[in-house]
Amino acid sequence: MTPVLVINSGSSSFKYQLLDMDTERTLASGLVERIGDALGVARHTVYAAPTDGPAAAFLDATRTRELPIADHTAGFGVMLEAFESDGPSLTDSPPGAVGHRVVHGGARFFEPTLITPLVEINIDELAVLAPLHNPANLAGIRAARAAFPDVPHVAVFDTAFHQTLSPAAYTYAIDAEIAASHRIRRYGFHGTSHKFVSDAAAAFLGRPLSELKQIVFHLGNGASVTAIDGGRSIDTSMGFTPLEGLVMGTRSGDIDPAALFHLSRRAGMSIDELDDLVNRRSGLLGLAGSNDLRDIRAAIARGDERAMLGFEVYVHRLRSYAGAYLAQLGGADVISFTAGVGENAPAVRAGALATLGFAGVEIDPVRNEAPERGIRIISTDASAVTVLVVPTDEELEIARQTLGAARP
Repeated sequence: MTPVLVINSGSSSFKYQLLDMDTERTLASGLVERIGDALGVARHTVYAAPTDGPAAAFLDATRTRELPIADHTAGFGVMLEAFESDGPSLTDSPPGAVGHRVVHGGARFFEPTLITPLVEINIDELAVLAPLHNPANLAGIRAARAAFPDVPHVAVFDTAFHQTLSPAAYTYAIDAEIAASHRIRRYGFHGTSHKFVSDAAAAFLGRPLSELKQIVFHLGNGASVTAIDGGRSIDTSMGFTPLEGLVMGTRSGDIDPAALFHLSRRAGMSIDELDDLVNRRSGLLGLAGSNDLRDIRAAIARGDERAMLGFEVYVHRLRSYAGAYLAQLGGADVISFTAGVGENAPAVRAGALATLGFAGVEIDPVRNEAPERGIRIISTDASAVTVLVVPTDEELEIARQTLGAARP
């Protein structure tokens, strides 16, 4: 068995997953949250081995505890106690490596990177580009390195997959000296998911990744779309921050910056108020009153006009990017949908591609509506473009990249 522990650390919580990379099966997972509050919560789940069939994980047992958790170091102590009491024991079988999700690697990190004190300094220095994420990621790294000092730790960056963007794709048309001095450019995010899905699509279809032109829609509360040519990201909807691009759960996506200038001058809104507006009070929440597509679809069924408009704006933006990326790629072989909305909302998938018949895209309504799970084709047999639903697994992708970087 080759166990790899994956850590996804936030400012007041962290998720973890232990995988056996010989079978790519999840052995255990958990969540430690409300770190720093009077009472924290720790949840640990152990998975039983399958008795037959593919090496999939089956739920065995979950235990939840409530206790004070002062900081990330204390949180890792709670996690280690859960592994020892509920299994699998990390004392008997310690991880061969620990992988860490890091949101922003700037233009410095373009591959999974062994963590050293210098790498930590760089992650900290890049926090100016992701102040809500990189400091939290770094806190998890430091706590994990203290807990597992004798194993390699690897940083896997959300931005790394998009380091293949050309200068024409990542450059903003503002004063070049100002942009360079403040590192303002398009970086892209969700790269781990886009890589996993594009690789999985090629493997599922039995076609070389290098020969495929793909469009991947990662649609969750945060949402992005990427054009991938031969396994390389050539364009992506998120930019300097995860705000740019598609309409999301609470984020506006693309907006004329002058609208914000107008709100500042005429409504007296501060920078912080504008930040809160476009990041936390916009998107589907701002348009339809909810950031949950299930609520919005239910409201549409009741005839709610606000919900109808919100859904139409959401889908309109998806179509705009689909058309743009068909042009950037010169056509597509595969279009994939992933993440919570992408995997579970047939109406979104159908709406996003409804006008792409000119490009040979044909959705099969029965396949699209089928309540299936797992990777599957939802286009017709006659469709010139294969349309897939591909469940993402960012933890597995991080584990794969971690194992590859950790091995000499």
